[in-house]
Amino acid sequence: MPVRNRTERLRDWERRLDLPLLVASLLFLACYAVCVLNRSEDPVVRDVALWLLFAIWALFAVDYGVRLVLSGRGVHFVTSHWLDTVVLLLPLLRPVRIVNTYVTLQRRRDQPRLSLYGRVMSYAGITAALLSFATALAVYQQERGAPGATIRTFGDSVWWACSAITTVGYGDVTPVTSLGRVFAVFLMVCGLALLGAVTGSFSSWLIQVFGREDLAGGAERGSLPPDAGRPPGS
Repeated sequence: MPVRNRTERLRDWERRLDLPLLVASLLFLACYAVCVLNRSEDPVVRDVALWLLFAIWALFAVDYGVRLVLSGRGVHFVTSHWLDTVVLLLPLLRPVRIVNTYVTLQRRRDQPRLSLYGRVMSYAGITAALLSFATALAVYQQERGAPGATIRTFGDSVWWACSAITTVGYGDVTPVTSLGRVFAVFLMVCGLALLGAVTGSFSSWLIQVFGREDLAGGAERGSLPPDAGRPPGS
C-alpha cells in the first residue's frame, strides 16, 4: 500500500472517530463513577456499568490497533504516539487527549472560534476539571476503608483533588495508600503543567493587549518609536 494512501486513510479514520471516541471517553468516566460510588445492594447497575467499561475499553483498543496498522510504522508508532499508548493502558487518562479532538473539529471550520490564548486556557481548564474528577474517583476507591485514611468520603476526595491540582495542598486530607499517593503525584505534576500553561498564556495576552495600547497611544501623539510594529528580535 502506498504511503500516501496509508496517511490519507489514517487521517480519515481519526477524523471520523475523534468525536465518537470523545463521547465514549466521557461515558467511560461516568461508568467508572457508577462503579465507585454506587452503594446499592442491587448488583445489576454495577454489573451493567462494568460491562460498559470493558466494552468501551475494547473500542479504545480497536481504535489503537487500526491506527497502528494504517500507520504502517509498527513499533515506531508505539514510541511516537506514547500518549495514546499510556491512555490505552490507563483509560481514565483519556480526557488528556481532548486537545486532539478539538484540533480535529477546528479543521472542519475556516477559522477557530477562540483566539490562541483562549484555546489554551479553555483546554487547560477542561482538562484540569476532568483529570481532577477522574483522580478523585481513583483515590477514593483506594482510600476508603484503608487503615488511618483521612479521605473517607467522595467529598473529601474531591476537596483533596482540587487542592492538589491547584498546588495549594492544605494537608487536611491526604492519601495514605501507596497507589493513592501515586495518583497524588501524577495529579500534582499535571496541575503544575496546566497552571504554567494558563499563567503563561494569560501573561502573554496581557503583554499583547498593553503593547497594542502603547502603539495606539503613540500613534495618536505622533511619537511612535522607530522600531514600532517590528517583531521582537528583528
